Amino acid sequence: MLRVRAALASIASPVACTIACTLACALAACVARLPETQLTRAPTGFNWQLPPGFPPPQVPADNPMSAVKVGLGRALFYDQRLSFNGAISCASCHSPSLGFTDGRARAIGATGEAHPRSSMPLANVAYNQAFTWSDTKPRSLEAQMLQPLLNEHPIEMGVSSHEATVIGRIVGDPRYRELFARAFPDEKAPVDLGNITRAIASFERTLISGRAPFDRYVFDDDRAALSDAARRGMEIFFSKRAACAGCHSGLTVGGARALYANTGVVPNERQRYRVPTLRNVEVTAPYMHDGSMATLVAVLDHYAAGGRFRGSFTDPRIRPIDLSTEERHDLVEFLRSLTDRDFLSNPQFAAPAR
Repeated sequence: MLRVRAALASIASPVACTIACTLACALAACVARLPETQLTRAPTGFNWQLPPGFPPPQVPADNPMSAVKVGLGRALFYDQRLSFNGAISCASCHSPSLGFTDGRARAIGATGEAHPRSSMPLANVAYNQAFTWSDTKPRSLEAQMLQPLLNEHPIEMGVSSHEATVIGRIVGDPRYRELFARAFPDEKAPVDLGNITRAIASFERTLISGRAPFDRYVFDDDRAALSDAARRGMEIFFSKRAACAGCHSGLTVGGARALYANTGVVPNERQRYRVPTLRNVEVTAPYMHDGSMATLVAVLDHYAAGGRFRGSFTDPRIRPIDLSTEERHDLVEFLRSLTDRDFLSNPQFAAPAR
């Protein structure tokens, strides 16, 4: 925490103290919180390869991290045989080059049915306290993984009622039999739905993004990492006037906290939706839970107007903001500075060779 404050103390910005407090607090608070009896730190033998300033994620005690389990989860993440009809994989909705989204306004399931919401990005989900757009119940990646596997309204992977078929495909692959035996060495029959979710969750915990230009500016004191426009946009983002950081906060720049809001996207909408991360937001269009905004400029216009539709359920934090054309440009440049090109092209996150 002191390192973050020291690094940020050198930033020549009137909002440096605000940014320092936001990020420093994240070191202590952004890690996902499960009941303490269920938590453990990763074993010392696991190499997280963490970016500067990022704490080791917490993991469930019954699913410790291991390199072989991560490798197994990576293979399963890209395997279409995990859907009931072999039509899609996890990666069909979560592509690395798109910040682990799919570029669609609404996700498409194995039957071709459109989901009512867009695919959420997976960067830094290891630190999340909550996971879906609106269901507050899943509080671990393992629990969340059951939703796309088993959901029926709409169908996503469609495993419900087809579990034996899907498990049979996995058991029938000698490579998987070996990987499951190594990943879960204490189990006689390790290939089951529970261990599939544990392996994929372990892989997803390694999807840590923290080497964007903004991070290099903060942690490496790389003065050239941000353009003048991006630095001006950073000041606006963290200012009280715009108050963007009131929701999009911490090292994950939103998404980690179980924070839900109705931002006036849909008329007469009562539902609140979880605030997502803004990391790699440049490549995760279209935006909002329904994918109704095609560009970052459209998103800024929405918030500058105080929401597209205002009603009694609109979050009171959503209010008109007087932003000039230049300020909107600068804010977009700051948001682009959150793009981690190394993360988007990391070969360790890509589909494994078969």
